[in-house]
Amino acid sequence: MAIAWPIFQKKPTSKILWLDLGDLGDLVNPAGPHEQWQDHGLGLLRTILHQNGVLTDLFSTRQCTTWDQVKKRLQGYDMLIMNVRSYTFPVAYRSAKLFKEVNPRGLVLAGGMHATVAPDEMLAVPEFDRIVQGPGENTILELVKDPAAFQRLTLGVGAKSMAEWPMLDRTLWPKPASWRLSRKFHWPLEPECGWGPPPVVTLITSRVCPWQCVFCNENSYIPNMGRRPVDMVIDELNYLDEKYGIGSVVIHDSMFFQNPSWLEEWLEKYPRKARKRWPYWAAGRADTVRQWPDLFEALIKETNWNTVSIGFESGSDRVLKILNKECTEEDNYFAIDLLTRIGDEMEAQGKKPPVFWSNIMLGIPGETHEDAFKTMRMVKYTKRILPSISFYAPYPGSALGYQLIAEGKSRMSKENYHRFPDDEKVVGVDYRFYRELLAGRYDDEVNRGLAEVRQQRRNYLDALAKA
Repeated sequence: MAIAWPIFQKKPTSKILWLDLGDLGDLVNPAGPHEQWQDHGLGLLRTILHQNGVLTDLFSTRQCTTWDQVKKRLQGYDMLIMNVRSYTFPVAYRSAKLFKEVNPRGLVLAGGMHATVAPDEMLAVPEFDRIVQGPGENTILELVKDPAAFQRLTLGVGAKSMAEWPMLDRTLWPKPASWRLSRKFHWPLEPECGWGPPPVVTLITSRVCPWQCVFCNENSYIPNMGRRPVDMVIDELNYLDEKYGIGSVVIHDSMFFQNPSWLEEWLEKYPRKARKRWPYWAAGRADTVRQWPDLFEALIKETNWNTVSIGFESGSDRVLKILNKECTEEDNYFAIDLLTRIGDEMEAQGKKPPVFWSNIMLGIPGETHEDAFKTMRMVKYTKRILPSISFYAPYPGSALGYQLIAEGKSRMSKENYHRFPDDEKVVGVDYRFYRELLAGRYDDEVNRGLAEVRQQRRNYLDALAKA
C-alpha cells in the first residue's frame, strides 16, 4: 500500500485554488498508467493565468486517498477552479460541495466538456457559481479577475488556431503523491504506459475530430480550430528533450491522421529537425488509412509511428452503421492487413514492428450476438494488437447518448459518471453474455473461419478498459 506524502498540510500561497480532478488515489497508488495522464486543459489555462500574473495554487483529488484529505486541502481559498469532464463530474460535484462547507463565501468556477454538453446538470448544482461552456483560453483571465462581470452560464471564447497557444508550463501540473510512484513518474513529463519508453511527452497537435460518430460528444464541445504548426510541435519536443530527456511521445489528438498537407510536412520535417526520431502513439481511422495508404506507410516507416490507435469499434457493418462510424468492415480489414504487411517487412529487417492500440466497443444498443462474434473475430484476426475493449457508455453530448438518456435507458448519472470498465451502463443490454464472450465461452463461434494461428484462446476480460 502506497503512503501519500504529507502534501496536504501546505499553506495556501494564493487565494485561488485550481483543483485537478480524478479518482481518489490515482496519483498515489494508481490502478493503471492512464489514470496518471495529465490534463492539458488545466495545463493550458493555468499557463495563461500565470503568464499574466494571476497565480494559483494546485492540488489534485488524485493525490488524496480520502475525502477528508480533500476537504482539509480546500480550506482557506476564496476561489476554486475546475475543468470538468463527464467522467469527473461526480468528483467535481462533491468537491464543490466540500469547498463551500469550508469556505462559505468562496466562489466556484467550473468549465470543461461536461459544462458544455450537460449544462442543465451543472446548473442544478448550486455550488457552481460560474459555468463556462466551450473553450476558455480567451475567457479564463477576465473571468478569474472579475467573475461578477459574467453571467452564471457563459459561453467561452477560444483561439482561432492552436498557433496562438503558449507552450504549456508542465511544472504547473500536479506531482505524484507517493515516493513509489514518484520514482517512475518522470514528472513534469509522464510515466510509461506500455506504448513506448519513459519519460513520455503527451501533446496535442489538433483539436476536434470532424467525423460525427453517434457515441462521441467531442463535436458538441468546441468548434474546430487551426492545427498546431508542425514547426511549433517539433520545437516544443526539442525543448523538452533538452531539458528533461524524452523516451517516447503520445500525440493525444482524437484524430492525428487527417489533413494530408500537415501530415506530409510532419513526414518531411520530423525525421530531419527533431533531436531524435522518438517513437510515438497517434490515432487514425480505418477509412483514412485506406484513402491514403502510401502516406500512412511512409509515416509508419519514416517517422517511427510505432503504435497506431484506431477505433475499429466493431467488426460488423450493421453496428458500424448504428454508430454512424462511416467506416466498413472492409475498411477495418484493409487497415489491419496493411499494418500487418508493414510489420512483417520491418520484422524481417530486424526492426520493431508497429502495433495497433485498438478501441473496441461492445454492449451497443441494437448489437446482436453475431455482431459481437464478428467483432471479436476481427480482434483475433489482427496479428499485432493491444485491444482496449469497453462497454458502450451513453455520455451526454453524443447523439446516441442523448437518445438513450431521453428514453430512460441510461444508467449513468451525476453520482456514477465514472469509467469503471465493467459498469453496466445501458438498460436492456445483456452484460452477462458479453462477460462470457470475453472470458472465452463462445470461442467456437468467434473462431469460425479464422486461421488456426489466430485461434489461441485468450481471456479478453483483462482488456476491458474505461469508457
